[in-house]
Amino acid sequence: MERFRAGHAGGALWRDAADSCLRQLGELPADANLGFVYITDEWSEEFGPIVDYLKARTGIEQWVGTLGAGVCGSGQEYHLTPALSVLVAAFPPEAVRLLPTQREDLSDLRAELGSWYRGQESVRGIVHGDPRNAEVPDLIGQLGAELPDGFLVGGLTSTRRRAYPQAAGTVTEGGLSGVLLGGEAPVVTGLTQGCTPIGPRREITSCDGNALIELDGRPALDAFYEDIGELLARDLNKAAGYIFAGFPQGGADSGDYLVRNLVGVNEAKKVVGVGEEVSEGQEIMFCRRDGNTAREDLIRMVREVRERAGGEARGALYFSCVGRGASLFGEDSNELRLVRQELGDVPLAGFFCNGEIHDSRLYGYTGVLALFP
Repeated sequence: MERFRAGHAGGALWRDAADSCLRQLGELPADANLGFVYITDEWSEEFGPIVDYLKARTGIEQWVGTLGAGVCGSGQEYHLTPALSVLVAAFPPEAVRLLPTQREDLSDLRAELGSWYRGQESVRGIVHGDPRNAEVPDLIGQLGAELPDGFLVGGLTSTRRRAYPQAAGTVTEGGLSGVLLGGEAPVVTGLTQGCTPIGPRREITSCDGNALIELDGRPALDAFYEDIGELLARDLNKAAGYIFAGFPQGGADSGDYLVRNLVGVNEAKKVVGVGEEVSEGQEIMFCRRDGNTAREDLIRMVREVRERAGGEARGALYFSCVGRGASLFGEDSNELRLVRQELGDVPLAGFFCNGEIHDSRLYGYTGVLALFP
């Protein structure tokens, strides 16, 4: 019997959608022991009852997941509509440990799971973070460094409501939670960018907080205008939501970079504001959102991950930015259709995030794929 089963559905009533998902799951493996559930924020108040219902109907106690402004299944996206997506898995019991909510530091983790993860050669985490907690970005990096050969993927809760629930066995909120998988439950991952660099890497030679004062020894705004071109420089309104700041990561390869928003310019002082604290000596490059190149990079990433997974996968999770999906790839679930086109109709669940997690870093405007070979 297949070790992974998935279902996704929308509708006016959450119980009807949950029942539809359960029918799609069919007969579960006798040793199924972990479920992932992603629910659109229209059902934020029903999050707990939905998780409890899935527990009761499947007999699986360990569920992890969160809210999204959208959710996805194999070849299907749900935006601005009530829906849920689930993936059920059967892993070796000793390879699975729920991650209790970490809010300020990792002391609870060390106390509860230290003896388990220190006995593993490698640990992969599927995690969900609360964007209201300013400690979450640091917790992501700390957790990845704490775990043996640690590697985290996942995303931040995205919602237009007041509630930010997560599931990690019980319903929780306020920090970083999810599931840790030991070496007997391998995971193969990949990252795709939604932006393309449009200028050279530049060195930040003067700054203040999130304000770029000088790049390569020149006024930051002059360098910015040079990189984005005369047309956009004449009308910065056209650059809004199209041009971003990129911060290269990890050596000389510009393929891995963190994308942050531009927050404004001061033409009198020739200063550019970005959505990130910066420091002198740091590298930066300006990027544009481009649907065509995002499509090409998504296809490249899925093919590469599938090849590293041995040519096929039994199950998958996909985490995409709320700024991607319909707004970048167009309507009719085009982003997830591309994933299915390259991956095949693999059982898949996921959601549209307020920040994506890959390699224990927090990204934006990206798509993250996790395959279970």
